[in-house]
Amino acid sequence: MNKELENILVKAKAASREMLLVDSKAKNKALLNISNALIENINLILKENYKDIENAKNNHMSEAMIDRLLLNKERIIKISEDIKKLMTLDDPVGEVIRDIYRPNQLHIQQVRVPIGVFGIIYESRPNVTVDIACLCLKSSNVCVLKGGKEAINSNKILALVIQNAIQNILPTHCVTLIENNDRSIVSELIQANEYVDVVVPRGGKGLIQHVVKNATVPVIETGAGNCHLYIDKDADMTKAIDISVNAKIQRPSVCNAIETILVHQDIAKDYLNRLQKVFSSVEIRGDEKVVKILNCHKATQEDYATEYDDYIISIKVVKNVNEAIEHIYQYSTKHSEAIITENKETADYFLSALDSACLYHNASTRFSDGGEFGFGAELGISTQKLHARGPLGLREMTSFQYKIYGDGQIRE
Repeated sequence: MNKELENILVKAKAASREMLLVDSKAKNKALLNISNALIENINLILKENYKDIENAKNNHMSEAMIDRLLLNKERIIKISEDIKKLMTLDDPVGEVIRDIYRPNQLHIQQVRVPIGVFGIIYESRPNVTVDIACLCLKSSNVCVLKGGKEAINSNKILALVIQNAIQNILPTHCVTLIENNDRSIVSELIQANEYVDVVVPRGGKGLIQHVVKNATVPVIETGAGNCHLYIDKDADMTKAIDISVNAKIQRPSVCNAIETILVHQDIAKDYLNRLQKVFSSVEIRGDEKVVKILNCHKATQEDYATEYDDYIISIKVVKNVNEAIEHIYQYSTKHSEAIITENKETADYFLSALDSACLYHNASTRFSDGGEFGFGAELGISTQKLHARGPLGLREMTSFQYKIYGDGQIRE
């Protein structure tokens, strides 16, 4: 193993033992210090972020990808405010899940405990550095962060601000950023079973699949977001258009933005003509029926399987809700899907027939978010079924152990 990485992991593992003894008061004090430090260092953070933005432009990154990288004053203030909201949430560590009293007078408690050392591998978004660090600290976990090289300047300053803010309050090395951009570091991190308790990849399909296929450390898979919106024949057209705009255009670079719209054939012409007026900034790729109505680009199978993270949408006309469901099963990454309909029976069928992590009736997929679910910030959106699903909040970042209290009992 790379000696630099091993040194980081040894210290992180030691810090995870110390974190077991840190109380809620100390953790919240550290979070408050981080929140304040972000505001106090806002100009320095913006200066370093500017370097990443300029590098991205020079490398001809897309507008949507540059938006992922961007930190402005408003976004930093929002991050700072979100940390204070996180402080108000209950500390999951120490929560008694079950009390069990046995006939032999043994008292058994199932209690929430931190998982330990999180290895987080992510791309582009520097806000993840702060979000993950604060979630880990609140749940008494330690994090080793491996951000993308495109955000290295932003990540370095944010990690430094966090480390300075929590010194003398929390164990040293409970938040560490791996600055080495060598690709081999990721491969070593995801196989460092001796030091890392769980790995969480946050990024595109390529990164996630590399981690899932090659990790020996347990993985929480935060899947890519190929999200779908189905417009049923019984949809309220105002809701359909408003939700379509929100789910695609508000922020197309995020994983809970829609990538495909499925529209019932009975209302396709009306819906598509209305949609085209408000989708002037979006490149539409459609099947043969959509092309005839809108004279747009022809969609391919690859389009329907793609998470664009950009101002591009695939559209398909379907015969009924069953065809929509079949399409979703074929192409979805099981992140978030939505149906727009005033028919409750159809809505209930849609929500029951699919197995994606988040299913919506008459609401935007953009709500698939830890903050919007009331969890505070989030570790990511899990598309797997074990050990957690959907937005990963504080409780999902814990395991449990059994504490057994006796008075001299022995087993016969």
